[in-house]
Amino acid sequence: QVHLVESGGGLVQAGGSLRLSCAASGRTFSSYDMGWFRQAPGKAREFVAGIRSSSWTAYADSVKGRFTISRDNAKNTLYLQMNSLRPEDTAVYFCAAGDMRIGKYDYWGQGTQVTVSS
Repeated sequence: QVHLVESGGGLVQAGGSLRLSCAASGRTFSSYDMGWFRQAPGKAREFVAGIRSSSWTAYADSVKGRFTISRDNAKNTLYLQMNSLRPEDTAVYFCAAGDMRIGKYDYWGQGTQVTVSS
């Protein structure tokens, strides 16, 4: 069982930066693949970035080169560094734990709002 809590969201101007954090409970954090997802109003939830337990990473094309996912297994924490933010990045961002290979995520956080003003 993994309990996930996101933080770090907020309001930022276009071109600005934010760093999201996802604190995980449990002693098995390092064994999980982790992902960041987002959902904008009226839109489906979409994959943003993922990091395997081996630290291999993957990104959606829309954020490649602007966002960086990382993890600190000693702190049971997942991060998403977001630079050069755009209004279209506005969404609720969720972290999740599971298996990237099959796209199955069993545990989800409650989400944190990111709003980018133009």
